[in-house]
Amino acid sequence: MKTLTLTTTLIAALLIPAAAFAQGTDDDVTTQGTPKRGEDLDPQPQAPRPTIVTEDGVQEQAGVGGSTAYGRAGVLELGGSLGIQANPRFSQVQANPSIGWFVADNFQVSFIPGMTYISAQGSDDLFAVDALVEPSFHLPFNDSVFGFIGVGAGVSYIEDNGTGLTLAPRIGSNIMIGRSGILTPSLEYSLSTTDSIETSNGTLLAVNNATAFNIGYTVMW
Repeated sequence: MKTLTLTTTLIAALLIPAAAFAQGTDDDVTTQGTPKRGEDLDPQPQAPRPTIVTEDGVQEQAGVGGSTAYGRAGVLELGGSLGIQANPRFSQVQANPSIGWFVADNFQVSFIPGMTYISAQGSDDLFAVDALVEPSFHLPFNDSVFGFIGVGAGVSYIEDNGTGLTLAPRIGSNIMIGRSGILTPSLEYSLSTTDSIETSNGTLLAVNNATAFNIGYTVMW
């Protein structure tokens, strides 16, 4: 009986390490073959890299359900805005189509042409056109709301008053609507070097320094 017990103990002592070794070997086997013991097969995560413009240029399928979020480099934004300003001396309505492209994460360059209808006391109604290039920075508050600040610069033409330079700083927010829509309320201050409008009440300087509230809607491409 003692001999049988001793024999059983020796067999167990030999089989347990072998089984453990076999189990470890099975765990290490992958479709790529059997690596050396102790080799780590977990994938190495990629380090973050600055993103400028992708090789493909414009990102596609941006927005909810797509592969790219708003504000990422390569996202194209198309749409426009409507602005209204009124006071006792004059009123104006402006419409601005726009196209914007994120050349880097959170940094957009936009081309914003526009047309403005101006009605002033003591003067004929006038039309103005302008074309601005606006770099802007978009700061995410969460996945759906961004704050932004931009400065547009370009040229403007007012009927019967000539052409001048225009500087238009703007501040506002970008609010995600639906899958790829963006609602953009903003406050704009414009400074133009065009000649002032002469009216029966005197020189109207307000069109050279105007503050307007705009509401825009764009779609991510």
